[in-house]
Amino acid sequence: MSAVLLAVFNDFETADRARLALFRDGFPTDRIALTARGGPGDAATEPTRPLHDRLAQYFRTLFSHADGAQHAHRLADRIERGAVAITVLPRGDIEVKRATELLGHASPDEVLDRDLDDPSWEFAAAPRSLPWVRTLWVESSPDAPHCVYCRLFPGSTHDTH
Repeated sequence: MSAVLLAVFNDFETADRARLALFRDGFPTDRIALTARGGPGDAATEPTRPLHDRLAQYFRTLFSHADGAQHAHRLADRIERGAVAITVLPRGDIEVKRATELLGHASPDEVLDRDLDDPSWEFAAAPRSLPWVRTLWVESSPDAPHCVYCRLFPGSTHDTH
């Protein structure tokens, strides 16, 4: 099973800032989902049923363990009353730690998780904590590498700069 980290916020603006912080940190958009009454996100792909049923099915899929049904209906009720959920599908210890930290800074009302300590995931994260996009994005500063080659192969030399 895939790891899931879900944070519930009482207002859309706070949840949206948390989602943007995850994106800016390097999390791919296909592993961050926002679920709200006005924008049910992935829950909208369920067949045309009442919103509560679509939301409950979505959350039941995320939390398929024994008490998943209880969480599913409770979370669906909260979303219908105006709460907003951010779901992150982290891969690897670095992403779990970083997602937990970023969501924690946003002060969610509730945090649920599944399989965060399961060592059988697919590892898509780099073995270091630098976001992958920064490997290709060379910033200009006195101590930054001159080019992508220097960023990828620190300590090596080449003739062109």
